[in-house]
Amino acid sequence: MADHNSWGFATRAIHAGQDPDPATGATIVPIYATSTYTQTAPGEHKGYEYSRSGNPTRTALETCLASLEGGEFGLAFASGLAASTAVLLTLRPGDEVLASADLYGGTFRLLERVFKPWGLRTRYTEDLTPVGFAQAMTPQTRLVWIESPTNPLLQVLDIAGIAEVAHRTGAKLAVDNTFASPALQQPLRLGADYVIHSTTKYLGGHSDVVGGAVIGAKALLEPVKFYQNAAGGTPGPFDCYLVLRGVKTLAVRMERHCANARVLADWLSHHPQVERVYYPGLPSFPGHEIARRQMRDFGGMISLRLKGGGAAARRFVTRTRLFSLAESLGGVESLVCHPATMTHASVPAEVRSARGVDEGLIRLSVGIEEVEDLRRDLVDALA
Repeated sequence: MADHNSWGFATRAIHAGQDPDPATGATIVPIYATSTYTQTAPGEHKGYEYSRSGNPTRTALETCLASLEGGEFGLAFASGLAASTAVLLTLRPGDEVLASADLYGGTFRLLERVFKPWGLRTRYTEDLTPVGFAQAMTPQTRLVWIESPTNPLLQVLDIAGIAEVAHRTGAKLAVDNTFASPALQQPLRLGADYVIHSTTKYLGGHSDVVGGAVIGAKALLEPVKFYQNAAGGTPGPFDCYLVLRGVKTLAVRMERHCANARVLADWLSHHPQVERVYYPGLPSFPGHEIARRQMRDFGGMISLRLKGGGAAARRFVTRTRLFSLAESLGGVESLVCHPATMTHASVPAEVRSARGVDEGLIRLSVGIEEVEDLRRDLVDALA
């Protein structure tokens, strides 16, 4: 096939790393359900020895994800946190991570309760501008870790500006691109060194698989690849197949996620019971101009606060019908989440509240249903 780097995004999502099977002509990458591979002689094989080390279905997924992010190399993992762990394990005890304060609860738990006892120090900055990161950097900072948009406050960070700050002192920049997906944003092209994904979310897109990925330059990812094999947090071939199947429709799904979210965010921002809407697509939202500059569209995630506070939020999340009250995000179906008791419950209450993730915050993952049906569902829940 032609060099997939010359294709458009939607074409790469369907074809990159997914040539017809040479043995059978199968159009779709087969699920290679094998743990081991027969060798013609000791050490002589066809590129695969044992499926923890490599599997053809996984290779297809890794190749495709690298192409979508504009990266040289991709590595697939059993979960987003397994991917994050492999990147953090390239550091050493005594090193320092500088992270944005608004962060997925699972990442915070990983940094504070797994890596802190191990000897990795993490500092957090509330000022998410490049200037804020520059002021927070120290000689011990080896890695800067950010999300954009952030989970759950949808803050938009200047990836190119923060990359420049990190590189000025020899640190690397890792960007969790889960909320945007490569369809909307490609951090490597903005100067990031690592891109991390929970492929469970928009990449898989159907709430039926858990997975993760890291994408970057091949030389930089060699230590990550070592940990992928040595620690063994790899996805099975069926999981890889499900993510590959989901990725094929990523471009069209993201168009609908974004279109629906724009309509609902604008409507919610004028609703008398809504105190505040967090959505990068609103012109009044801080970070809107940065989002316009570095994203193709504004995403399918919305957070909001009701005027009734925590009590109103708890009532609301139990009254929706199309918006299922559930963890996770990025599937074709709409979800509603109460971050303080769900996705960010592992963050101590005082830390959560100080960062704005309190009982009154609601997070919506807007699906691809008919937008008027979704709006009516929210009307009924607010009534």
